[in-house]
Amino acid sequence: MDLLLFLSETTSSSERRIALTPLEAFLAKHFGIWLVAIAIAVVLNIPSTPRLDELQRQSTPTNPLLVPLTVAANLTALLSYNTKDVGALASIVFVGSLVIALWGLWVVMFGDSSFVSKSTGADKHTSSFLFGNKTAASIQKKKWKKEQK
Repeated sequence: MDLLLFLSETTSSSERRIALTPLEAFLAKHFGIWLVAIAIAVVLNIPSTPRLDELQRQSTPTNPLLVPLTVAANLTALLSYNTKDVGALASIVFVGSLVIALWGLWVVMFGDSSFVSKSTGADKHTSSFLFGNKTAASIQKKKWKKEQK
């Protein structure tokens, strides 16, 4: 924050500022969060030569920005929800970040379509306790095994 105070001073002003305005602090904090998230994504996804066993696995690729930007959007939404001194800007940033965060969480949880049962064709994501899906893969597999006998 001291660097921002130094950069915001002009040579013509006779008084020295000791704190950033709430708007400057809000924007610096949120832009900093987004920049750190992008920096983490770039550093963690530097291409390297894959080993042979990694080439043989052929896992489904995901977007390298997905997880860091989802975490940043969640953090930005939380911080902007709790900020009251910048007026409607906090609400606008909250809604925008919340949309990005919820979309990112949805893609992290359900974006990979490779979790479809080969025998029954049901989605394995929805077979857990939380959803209680009657057409889940585990239930359909039990019925399929009974029919096979």
